[in-house]
Amino acid sequence: MSDGTPFAVEAEALDWIIRQRDPAFDDWEGFTEWLELSPGHSAIYDRMAAIDAEPGDLPEPVEEISVARQPVLASRRTWLGGAMAAALVGIIGFTLLDSGATHIETAAGEQRTVALADGSRIEINGGSVIELDEDRPRFARIESGEAMFHVVHREGDPFLVEAGKARLVDMGTAFNVIRRRDGLTVAVSEGLVLYNPQRENVRLDAGFGIEASDAGGPPQVQAIDVFSVGSWRKGQLVYNGTSIAQVAEDLGRTTGLTINVSPDVASLPFRGALLISDDRQRVIDDLTALAGIRAEKQDEGWLLTR
Repeated sequence: MSDGTPFAVEAEALDWIIRQRDPAFDDWEGFTEWLELSPGHSAIYDRMAAIDAEPGDLPEPVEEISVARQPVLASRRTWLGGAMAAALVGIIGFTLLDSGATHIETAAGEQRTVALADGSRIEINGGSVIELDEDRPRFARIESGEAMFHVVHREGDPFLVEAGKARLVDMGTAFNVIRRRDGLTVAVSEGLVLYNPQRENVRLDAGFGIEASDAGGPPQVQAIDVFSVGSWRKGQLVYNGTSIAQVAEDLGRTTGLTINVSPDVASLPFRGALLISDDRQRVIDDLTALAGIRAEKQDEGWLLTR
């Protein structure tokens, strides 16, 4: 650990850059923890990485956006299973709306982190759209995609997340939300979340999740492995009976892969862990081997069939 001086932090950043050149490097959790030790670590790392890059690969200048009374939006590089996919550094995807809201959109395969003024943070997976509101500092709306919320507890001031018609009231915890095309998935790794307190009022403690369909019907609560919650941030997707259609959707969002699913395999349950890497064919091979299905290469992407 450094003494916190700029020179020492620069040395640590350079050490991370050198270590990440090794194909066997896998300490992405340690790297994420180092980034989160100080708001300045990310900026120093980006600057050192730019210096280390070839002249033709230098990213555009990074700029921080500050929204009144609300978030400082900290951009992040794109990661595929812990491998640096591209230097997508910048502020693309952040839009300040006339209403005072902040619209954040990530491309498939891109991941970003938003640091809020109250100390909470939102890790956003690829293919996602999040909206924040400067007039509601303890509020976020996930319009589509996936995000991991780390909420700071404030007595009498819960954090509210809206996803479709659902409302999630958080008392200070960590939980993952997926707003799918036809429903919602929530998984809690720490603390407590209330699902639709004005209607179903389902209490989700750590180690529990919920599946809710837009088509109606009661939401399904199930026990989950807390260590698998938000595992996409560590380059891994873990499933226990999830449909192949949802797995394909998750892979597309997290890696940028284009995966179509034939109707005869869409509802098949999938159990297992997929390691996300830059080798796209390997990801597909792992999925088909574990699921007992086939993948046909198409002009763009793959088609999953029996």
